[in-house]
Amino acid sequence: MTTPRTLDTDQARTRLHELIVLDVRTPGEYAAGHLPGAHNIPLDHLDRALPDIRHAAQRGDILVVCASGARSENACHALAAHGITTATLAGGTGAWAADGHALHHPDGYPRTAWSMERQVRLTAGTVVLAGLALGRLRPAFRLASAAIAGGLAFSAVTNTCGMAALLAKLPHNRPRVGDLDATLAALRDR
Repeated sequence: MTTPRTLDTDQARTRLHELIVLDVRTPGEYAAGHLPGAHNIPLDHLDRALPDIRHAAQRGDILVVCASGARSENACHALAAHGITTATLAGGTGAWAADGHALHHPDGYPRTAWSMERQVRLTAGTVVLAGLALGRLRPAFRLASAAIAGGLAFSAVTNTCGMAALLAKLPHNRPRVGDLDATLAALRDR
């Protein structure tokens, strides 16, 4: 298994023309702004894309990006387990934009999608508040708040997020029909 490299935003910007950029965020997050030339392959579709990613890796270096770097690091480790050498962007698209580099917005997509982190915070906060409010009627509802607290602690320790994995399955976070197939075809043709 190979260890993924990390590129800072300036290193990635100077090499962007020669890199194959894979954005592993949800389609909504990707549509809200991504690195120029990035291909959207949501993290939960990585296994399906393995043959095409392997094919693309034979023709160029792969840079994996997400919002902050956590999902892309997980994707890099998953790809490394399959013998595919990759790099990740330190700080993700958030760092890219903060350093003044332009993000691309595809035509035909709404730009109102929330980041996965924001969706997780809303969902976790809502469940905690509901558990506390309903806990006044029946104390057992407080267990929902405790479960969310435990899940957040586990998420921090393991650098994974089960709630994000569940939210990624919602319709607004799924690729439109044909989008993933078109992305994989573009990787094959690259």
